[in-house]
Amino acid sequence: MARFYSNENFPLRAVLSLRELGHDVLTSLEAGRANQRIPDAEVLRFATEEGRAVLTLNRLDFFRLHRDVDGHHAGIIACTQDRDSAGLAQRIHQAVEAGPDLNGKLIRIVR
Repeated sequence: MARFYSNENFPLRAVLSLRELGHDVLTSLEAGRANQRIPDAEVLRFATEEGRAVLTLNRLDFFRLHRDVDGHHAGIIACTQDRDSAGLAQRIHQAVEAGPDLNGKLIRIVR
């Protein structure tokens, strides 16, 4: 199963569903990094140091970061907003199961 770091804007219900599916998800709150206006580049750096792919709804900024760091990161899962958190988690799970090595990959999850 995958190791994820959920960006502040990522829904907690989806985090809980991913955990039920067997994934290791660290939230920004659990990491002591919530409500600090941490720049996206720092979010990606922290996740990479922790060996975790970033889960985010902040798609455009992370698309840019993926290009800026030339894919040198532990993975980025960029998702569209979805009220169906369990469905979002299931789509992420399926994408990760299709290719479990997330290093350097940008995966787009669209509802």
